[in-house]
Amino acid sequence: VPHSVASQRKCLQVEEHGRQRKSRVCKQSIYLCFFSKGNIIGSGIFISPKGVLEHAGSVGLSLIVWVCGGGICALGSLCYAELGVTIPKSGGDYSYVTEIFGGLVGFLLLWSAVLIMYPTTLAVIALTFSNYVLQPAFPDCLPPYIATRLLATICVLFLTWVNCSSVRWATRIQDVFTVGKLLALVLIIVVGLIQICRGHYDALRPSEAFEFRQDPSVGQIALAFLQASFAYSGWNFLNYVTEEVVEPRKNLPRAIYISIPLVTLVYTMTNIAYFSSMSPEELLASNAVAVTFGEKLLGMFSWVMPISVALSTFGGINGYLFTSSRLCFSGAREGHLPYLLAMIHLKNCTPIPALLVCCFATIVILCIGETHNLINYVSFINYLSYGVTIAGLLYLRKKRPNLVRPIKVSMLVPIAYLVFWAVLLGFSLYSEPVVCGLGMVIMLTGVPVYFVGVHWKDKPKCVYRLVERVTYIGQKVCYVVFPQEDLSETEPLTSSKATD
Repeated sequence: VPHSVASQRKCLQVEEHGRQRKSRVCKQSIYLCFFSKGNIIGSGIFISPKGVLEHAGSVGLSLIVWVCGGGICALGSLCYAELGVTIPKSGGDYSYVTEIFGGLVGFLLLWSAVLIMYPTTLAVIALTFSNYVLQPAFPDCLPPYIATRLLATICVLFLTWVNCSSVRWATRIQDVFTVGKLLALVLIIVVGLIQICRGHYDALRPSEAFEFRQDPSVGQIALAFLQASFAYSGWNFLNYVTEEVVEPRKNLPRAIYISIPLVTLVYTMTNIAYFSSMSPEELLASNAVAVTFGEKLLGMFSWVMPISVALSTFGGINGYLFTSSRLCFSGAREGHLPYLLAMIHLKNCTPIPALLVCCFATIVILCIGETHNLINYVSFINYLSYGVTIAGLLYLRKKRPNLVRPIKVSMLVPIAYLVFWAVLLGFSLYSEPVVCGLGMVIMLTGVPVYFVGVHWKDKPKCVYRLVERVTYIGQKVCYVVFPQEDLSETEPLTSSKATD
């Protein structure tokens, strides 16, 4: 009898443990879905529709581009999910590429991210913020060039100061201003659906939706995909939380299958809502699409739209400043950037030198670029880095076939993504050789920088003294020191590396 009671008690404990585990798995799935949607849905949806329509040439083709863009993101997310659980180390693309292809390729990706991707993205979002804030003051014309640049610069400087002052302030700003983008998108979609129910959908009729303003070409369609990819950027952030996921083999693909179709639906419905109230010509003529939408349909409440989008873009700038500074910090800690960038404030524990570098690079790009050219610029480099990372997945499959992979996608997934990637980049380079080529040139300038700054160990002593002097001055000015080393982050990426 005692044995029977003990057995029953053990069975009850096993059942309770199973229920708790299922509950944790369910909660993890819900969390990951919200995490991925929160990172993908951003200010890009208020920026990219004009560029997508301009290059696609018709309403119907632009909507197809938005839908297909979501499908491509799903393929890339599955590949990144496998990499995230196979190489469990913070740093994302940079860490994966460095581990698979070595220091040079990893440095080039870091170099392009620090000089191009993050500063250009910040510049685009800051310009969008200033355009939406100033557009109501200039209803009949574009806001002055100097005014938009000045307001964007002030915004970037203010948020850099916030991030330098307190991590808590930065995260609270992110939480509060996330409401702005959700409010704006919900309002646009609901009002658009009301318009469609009233019969205002002339631009969406098939006979007019596929009426091209110009003869479509593969090169222009590729540029339309680049414009849409700016709005979808953030899909690769999902694999950053794979180390903390319960049963990642189940939950990560589940989150991808749920969240990315939902984001694709939101983006497509937002564009449909735009076309329910604006003709293609009106959308292309608008410098702030959501403001024009609000002025036509919201009447006395039209002020809600620019405020909502401004809140969204303000939070987007804060988020990208936070992320880009941490990438600089990670690269400096690995020895690929000056060690000063790996230091944090003595009291606030914020990476002030890294934040200042990101702020300075953003302000420089603000002064020399136009919004839609900058989007082509950054999207080309983004896709280039995505393709290199996913090619690393195929290389890792061949080089280390016995490596433990909690998630293992079909080979067709990375191959399909890379085929699309090659076509997209090839025709984009053909259509915009100056914009895309300049991005590649800047990336390749990292080769001599790597060999001189990182690979060359026996430099003259005067060089080391100069670096030490600059680092010492930077420490005194920014009041920063090296953080306490976390030994867990310096361990090898995988314990099976030596046995493969």
